[in-house]
Parts: sequence; structure tokens; C-alpha cells
Amino acid sequence: MNTDAMLNILGSSPSSSPGAYAPGFRVLVVCTGNLYRSPLAECLLRQQLLDLDARQTIRVSSAGTEALPGTPMATTVASFLLARGADPSGTNSRRLTKELVENSDLVLGAAREHREAAVRLAPTWSLTRSFTLCEFARLVRAEDASGVVDPAARFANLVQGAASRRGAVRAYAGDDDIDDPVGAGPQEVQKCLERIEGVVQRVAAAVRTG
Repeated sequence: MNTDAMLNILGSSPSSSPGAYAPGFRVLVVCTGNLYRSPLAECLLRQQLLDLDARQTIRVSSAGTEALPGTPMATTVASFLLARGADPSGTNSRRLTKELVENSDLVLGAAREHREAAVRLAPTWSLTRSFTLCEFARLVRAEDASGVVDPAARFANLVQGAASRRGAVRAYAGDDDIDDPVGAGPQEVQKCLERIEGVVQRVAAAVRTG
């Protein structure tokens, strides 16, 4: 089942109060072409939270700021996912829109340009809900959701905590960006995919730690 179909079946609106219980929590990962970085993060995060979230109330999807709708993910990414037991199906590319941003509780950009694109589309809604993937992994703290059992509510608490910490935790310029691997050699592409895997693992660990 693809992500859009799952959204239709589980349909719920994003939580308006971070930290409060919500029927679901929606994560949107954004890159440029929606071929490498964002579909990889989407599938890995979904896989790592699947056993925790048996009701599938955490829903992960992806989009690209310059995506050609319907384009399959890069074969290198699909192979990387299959090697880790993750399902690469149902992740054809789609273009980032205001509606997608406003229907998300957390937007994770591969680089700062993608976070900024989301904020431009829906500034009021997304300003405190949009991060780069690396930035969120750096700011997230499992203790922000201490004692919260529901996975969707935990995620909402983590976003609120990360937003409150922004600006207080410094990073070197470029540390929050994952470069586009399009056109890079095999070794560079592999390093990019492994970096994304490591960052996703840090995010998933915070959500999983009760």
C-alpha cells in the first residue's frame, strides 16, 4: 500500500497542540528530486518505527521541491533499502506543495534549502515544525517525551522540545545539510546513504525510548 492510500484510510488532521494525544502524527521528508535522500529517509524511518507503532499512527511520506511526479526512486536507493530489509515500494516522487506541508506535523529537509522551501509555503504552520534532518537529530532529546507512551504523542513532544532548543545548540556551517548525491560517484553516493541511515537511526531511537 502506498503512502497516500494509507493516509486516506487512516485519515486524521495534524495535531494542533504539540505534546497532546493525536490520532496520528505525520512526518514529511523533503529533498530536491525526491529520488535519493527523502525516499531513503522515509522508508528507513517507517521501518525503524514499525514494530513500535503497531497501529501505524506515525505516517511518513516524502516530496521534492523540483520533483517530476511519478518518477521511481533511484535504483541505488532501492537496493540499499532492500539490503536492510526495508520496503522501497510505493514511494514514487511527488512535488512539494503547501497542502503537503500543512498536513504534516513535522517536516524534515535534506538540507536548509528544503526546510526554507517548506516555511515559505506555509510559514505560520511550519516555522516551528520544520527542521533539516540532521538538525532535528542534533536537537532531539528522548527525555522531552519521558513518560509518554503513545508513539504519536511522543513524536509531538520531541518536536516541541527540539523547537525550543533551536539556537541554543550550535552547529558548524554545512553540518545540517546532506548534499545531493545526483551525479556523484558510487563511493560518494554510498557515503550519503549511510549518513542518512545514521541520522534516521538517531531520530528513531528518540521516538522509541520510553
